[in-house]
Amino acid sequence: MIDDKLKIKFKDRKLINRALTHPSKSKDNYQRLEFLGDSILDFLVGEYLFKNSTFDEGKLTVLRAHYVSEENLAECFNKLNIEDELILGKSLQNKVSKAIKADVMEAVIAVIYLENGLDFVRDFLVKVLELDGFKSVENTNYKSQLQELVQANFKCTMQYVTVKEGNIFTSQFYMDEDLVATGYGNDKMSAEQNCAYVAINKLFSD
Repeated sequence: MIDDKLKIKFKDRKLINRALTHPSKSKDNYQRLEFLGDSILDFLVGEYLFKNSTFDEGKLTVLRAHYVSEENLAECFNKLNIEDELILGKSLQNKVSKAIKADVMEAVIAVIYLENGLDFVRDFLVKVLELDGFKSVENTNYKSQLQELVQANFKCTMQYVTVKEGNIFTSQFYMDEDLVATGYGNDKMSAEQNCAYVAINKLFSD
């Protein structure tokens, strides 16, 4: 039972069941709760990092993006071992993607908030997301970071144009038609990672 796995006594069974129900199963599903949970998650993670560090805006933004990312939320979902609690439609054939896991985590966060308030869900997130270890987080996948940050803050297309010039690769990052950053590397991947690092600092640091 999800109550035992999360060590939380849920009062409204219909509400927690809705948080666990995929749209393929019912119209009464997690999507509205996910919307609320996403907002709560962004706020509380941002608040924690702001209060417990002296990092600048750019670093705070990157760290928050790490904690609220689909990848990280899916990992938390797996650690909580709640996949067998999901209510899925037959069309999914019991295949639960990272996106679904992240959506359910956000929906569950919303239910915890609605039933227990902001202080309770704040403590839950500090524990489950292991926020107190933020200083040791090293996310050097700058392309992934940049994608998450741009998607969260802009409505645009993104692309890298990478070419080899002699022994060096040059990568340019575009948002729509605008050139944002250029990076260099000994191979295509390192050039694009360096380009993404430059773009993050240009777009999200003072």
